[in-house]
Amino acid sequence: MNNNFNKQALKNKLRLVTIPMKNTRAVTILVLVGTGSKYETKNINGISHFLEHMFFKGTKNKPTTLDIAESLDQVGGQFNAFTGKECTGYWAKLNKKHIDIGIDWVSDVLINSLFDPKEIEREKGVVIEEINMYLDTPRSYISNIWDQLLYKNQPAGRSILGEKEIIGKMKRKEFINYLNNHYTSPNTVVVVAGNIDKNIKEKIEQKFKDLKQTKPKEKQKTKEKQTKPELLINYKKTDQTHLRIGVRAYNLFHKDKYALDVLSTILGGGMSSRLFIDVRERQGLGYYVFSSTQKETDVGNFFTQAGIDNKRVEKAIKIILENYKKLKEEKIEEKELKKAKEHIKGKAILKMEESDEVAAFYGFQELLTKKTLTLEEKFNKIDSVTAEDIQRVAKDIFQPNKLNLCLIGPFKNKEKFKKLLKI
Repeated sequence: MNNNFNKQALKNKLRLVTIPMKNTRAVTILVLVGTGSKYETKNINGISHFLEHMFFKGTKNKPTTLDIAESLDQVGGQFNAFTGKECTGYWAKLNKKHIDIGIDWVSDVLINSLFDPKEIEREKGVVIEEINMYLDTPRSYISNIWDQLLYKNQPAGRSILGEKEIIGKMKRKEFINYLNNHYTSPNTVVVVAGNIDKNIKEKIEQKFKDLKQTKPKEKQKTKEKQTKPELLINYKKTDQTHLRIGVRAYNLFHKDKYALDVLSTILGGGMSSRLFIDVRERQGLGYYVFSSTQKETDVGNFFTQAGIDNKRVEKAIKIILENYKKLKEEKIEEKELKKAKEHIKGKAILKMEESDEVAAFYGFQELLTKKTLTLEEKFNKIDSVTAEDIQRVAKDIFQPNKLNLCLIGPFKNKEKFKKLLKI
């Protein structure tokens, strides 16, 4: 378990986090920028994700997509990018002896991308097909419906991918404006994890020196308002209903976020969790069921997601809500509490065997909270959660005025589902 990390502020206000890992020959360079779909206005919804695509379409030094890909392919490196609501990331993972190639690749796509208007027009088709793919994949698309239900017509309630009509109208000037407003050195964290050489600071400082140092634009604060259970149905002819049911909960800074994680694990965090046993093993209602949390800087929620036999959706909802209610009414036993804690810690340790997971663990903390805990410190927070904490949190979040349900399936009648939303 690696607790040895170093944080540095460079001359241009860029933050550098390094995590040496002696027992690996790999290294990951991860760049995290504090922007995403929650920083967009409605008329450019989807630009954060579209911009991510455009970083792979040619730079001053590597003019084509082939040039960009080949520079890492020729040394067996891995690379990719991702877009979230509050963060966008770019990474390369490769043999430690090729670390200079990795640093050059990541800095080049970030700073020297061309945003050729012809490439933008061509890539619109790719992004629109990605949107179509999600629309045709209910297990994934249910997350969009969930956000829409909770946050309505706010940036937090809109799709990260955007809408096809908006994507189709985007022009180069909008990409450049967005880039200038958000892709600045004070808004960026570079993380290097793995078998690192001694000159890493100098190399990063040199390659990222041309990042703009302007103050980034802030996002619109997400407002939460709910006075009764809410429901959203996305009608689709499917052989299986995909649902999310859950509650508004805690953000990244809330004191009970660790108790919420333990609670989530008890309910749906593994194949021996309460909901997996009750919904799948005992009743055979569906193939998958799990619980999870979403914690962002200003809002958070807890949910259970499942794919259920169309004819038995109501029964599944009742079972899930009964399990929520039971946690409010009955204190869990020490044995089950310990199992949940060890499950969380065990999964975290397995992840931290990989340099890319280590980079993400430290990088996201630095970018979003500016406070970095080691894995051991997080484990201490998890271990301090008591049975009383679980019951207290359950009583706090499992209330009718915080309850939400969204469905993708062959349903038009809302009333029968509304009647179930009691806790």
